[in-house]
Amino acid sequence: MTASAIPGTMPALERQAEKPPVSNTIELIPVGTVRSDRTEPVDDSWDSVRCTIQLDASRFKAEALSGLDSFSHVEVLYWFHQVRDEKIVSGARHPRGRTDWPLVGIFAQRGKNRPNRLGATVCEIVSVDGLTLEVKGLDAIDGTPVLDLKPVMHGFLPRTPVTEPAWVGEVMADYW
Repeated sequence: MTASAIPGTMPALERQAEKPPVSNTIELIPVGTVRSDRTEPVDDSWDSVRCTIQLDASRFKAEALSGLDSFSHVEVLYWFHQVRDEKIVSGARHPRGRTDWPLVGIFAQRGKNRPNRLGATVCEIVSVDGLTLEVKGLDAIDGTPVLDLKPVMHGFLPRTPVTEPAWVGEVMADYW
């Protein structure tokens, strides 16, 4: 006897159709905020910038950063909060608007005008004090929402050589 022949039952495909649809909406709540003297999202000279990431004390216990000070670097995931919808790139562009560099898709560069406005930077850890993390080289400005922090571990670094086109070296010449 099939499932549809049993009174009060329905075929599996019909049961699946009754389930609510999966949402493509993602809600992220920042874990903290960048505090920096740098307030403008300029493109260069980030290496000497020291700033702090203040975790949200209403969400995290004092020991949330415990042990992070034994690492040399942390990967900071953050949201480019000052990028406006009309500035979002969904196709290709010349990096930094320079036509002497190739026209490349937004996913082949690390510009701030990304579809989801996500940034990721590996920074040097300077100090950890309670819910405050001081870092060097974070290319985010004052007030930037921090979405997550991850310690940098050799085991998660690329196991094969990293390659890149020549124009990237020109883009990065003064960045750090």
